[in-house]
Amino acid sequence: MEDINNKTDRRMWLGGAFIVLGFLFFLNSLDILDFSISRIIFSWPFFFLIIGVFITLNTNKKLLGGILSGLGAIFLIPKIFPSVDYNGTIVLAIIFIALGLYIILNRREKEKIAFDQERKDYIDDVAIFGGGNKVITSDNFKGGNITAVFGGSEINLKGCKLAEGTNVIDVLCVFGGTTLIVPQDWNIVLNITPIFGGFSNKLIKDPNAVADQDKTLIIKGLVVFGGGEIKSYL
Repeated sequence: MEDINNKTDRRMWLGGAFIVLGFLFFLNSLDILDFSISRIIFSWPFFFLIIGVFITLNTNKKLLGGILSGLGAIFLIPKIFPSVDYNGTIVLAIIFIALGLYIILNRREKEKIAFDQERKDYIDDVAIFGGGNKVITSDNFKGGNITAVFGGSEINLKGCKLAEGTNVIDVLCVFGGTTLIVPQDWNIVLNITPIFGGFSNKLIKDPNAVADQDKTLIIKGLVVFGGGEIKSYL
């Protein structure tokens, strides 16, 4: 029931955002919207702000959402106050500070995870302005988190066995993507919210393999101007 409510909330947020955006475009096309306001709204900092707020409210990536919305707010200042101007050095400084804060604070968040959990049974992959390939092995895989921001990754789970019950991988792709390679007999439920992106299930089922319905992997999350896929190798 909680997953259904979360999915409904995300759709309401997404639908409301498109209605507001469409209304603003309509006013702008009729020259009703003040130019200074349109310059703020139709800009990448405003986009970062909105996406950051959306991520904060609708995913468990609160830190990343806060940093994205913070960057958007900072870079909106020159558009709101034309007398303020950022040169290239200031822009780079802000970006480096934001990345540094994310790396430090994200590590602290990981350290808060309960000590009795076997981390080898979870995945926590972060690809920012880069990426790579990972091979995970576990006899009791329980899910985890995958984050791709201006980057991507390929996660190979062929050497894993699902834990009993419901297991969840939370995916966040912003101008990035991820590929999950899973065994053919896994019971997969895909619950991704795409915004100008997509996430496809290309899993090739083995006709001789029977999925264990007592073991389920739910892949949920948010894809913004990015993509991903689930597949298997024969």
